[in-house]
Amino acid sequence: MGNMEQVGHTLEAFAAQCHDFVKAEPGPAGRQKICKLLSQVLLDEQFVAKYVDSNDKERNILYEDPEFGFCIIAHNYEGPKESGPHDHGHSWAIYGQARGETAMNDWALVEKASVQVPGKVKHVRTYKLTPGVAHLYNEGDLHSPKREASTKLIRIEGTDMTKVQRLKFVAL
Repeated sequence: MGNMEQVGHTLEAFAAQCHDFVKAEPGPAGRQKICKLLSQVLLDEQFVAKYVDSNDKERNILYEDPEFGFCIIAHNYEGPKESGPHDHGHSWAIYGQARGETAMNDWALVEKASVQVPGKVKHVRTYKLTPGVAHLYNEGDLHSPKREASTKLIRIEGTDMTKVQRLKFVAL
């Protein structure tokens, strides 16, 4: 025992720290602190086992902040899949890889999207999200995940994205 014992993360403490970061710095700087903290939480095997591995739903909201509306979500994605380029509307999101690997693509906006017409985007880069890696996407950041096999993530959305209208984008 003694000083060598590492205290694991709890969902309550993690959510409270995220809340404090958003309250102190509501923009990208506060989100970057959440992103860094999420990277540490993802390396906590007990936390991942309790909140992510035990989840069998594709989307399971673990926490929704009553003041700021951000959501901490456990995702269990089965099998291979590639998503099209998208942003998070007026919101932001942090993707945190817990299990498996995601190839993430970043896209540059060439032509804005409207409700009727998809926007046009150009591929910028591809990088890997592996367990313990978290990445912040601010408002308007265009990205698309691809996975070769099942993955598990913790995502933090600035707002519940199921309630946000999303515009479509097509790659040039």
